[in-house]
Amino acid sequence: MLIGEVARRSGVSARMLRHYDRIGLLSPSARTASGYRQYTEADLQRLFHVESLRSLGFSLSEIATNLDIDDFAPGKLVDQLAERARVKLIATEELLSRLERIRASEPRGWLDVLRIVELIRGFDSSSASDRQRLALSLDTVDESSTAVLVEAVLRETEPNVAGALLWSIARMGDAAVPALTRALDSHEQSRCRRALEALLKIGTPRSLAVVAARTAHSDGHVRARANLIAGANGDDRTVPSLVTMVAVGELDIEAAEALETLAQSEQGARRVARQAGIATHAADANGRRRLAGMLASIPGAEAEATLRLLATAADSAVALTARAHLQARAT
Repeated sequence: MLIGEVARRSGVSARMLRHYDRIGLLSPSARTASGYRQYTEADLQRLFHVESLRSLGFSLSEIATNLDIDDFAPGKLVDQLAERARVKLIATEELLSRLERIRASEPRGWLDVLRIVELIRGFDSSSASDRQRLALSLDTVDESSTAVLVEAVLRETEPNVAGALLWSIARMGDAAVPALTRALDSHEQSRCRRALEALLKIGTPRSLAVVAARTAHSDGHVRARANLIAGANGDDRTVPSLVTMVAVGELDIEAAEALETLAQSEQGARRVARQAGIATHAADANGRRRLAGMLASIPGAEAEATLRLLATAADSAVALTARAHLQARAT
């Protein structure tokens, strides 16, 4: 088969076929009666192999080297290509992430872009001490740096660097709240919890309101903090969750303080005591002791009635705890 026909049937240009011939990758191995060089079936099969490997990203020199090896192992070559692709993918993802952070910072001009790029490169440093120094060196934090700093906080795993970044975020105040709010609703647990920590660190009414609105969040850690803040702000819908937190020992001291706040009204006190009475049935001995301690600061007859019931518990530690609190209430 002459070169023109091979080009038409294979889709490989005659120019490329001649290039393959020049570099010794694929040469016609037969001649016609007239002396024209022509490709055999074996040549066409080699051309198929060459084009297949090219489509996977192999260079012509890699193809030439490996096709001529008697014990050619395609798997090893594919492994090398896969590793190369992974490296390229990581580099591409890092570039995309940087571009997104630059765009999110809404630069007003090239000076802003260059400053933000410098900040991104600094927080992408492999040196934790360099990242920490950068976070602590930010004398002023403007709105254009918000996206970069928030993303740095959400990514950071080194505790000292994370602490320095949280300090910088706290200085920004409410400017960081929108980006952190989006991260708080992320399905990625680490980003979600770091966003929660940053919002709590900011501690403004706006940032705390964002957390308080997540009492039904899918992440239990976020849900617990949300119930604490909402309860402390007087939301009596949090009573069942707060009582459960006391019973299971999850932030139980903070939960008891929030319940004490909710029990300042007569109706609130009754609701807390009633819910605690229900919780005692499912709680273990340690949980009942914690519930007894919480009820000690809840006013009203219903709280006292539940304490008296706990004072008769079979578990001596629970009974002694309840009796001690009853005596304290009587004085």
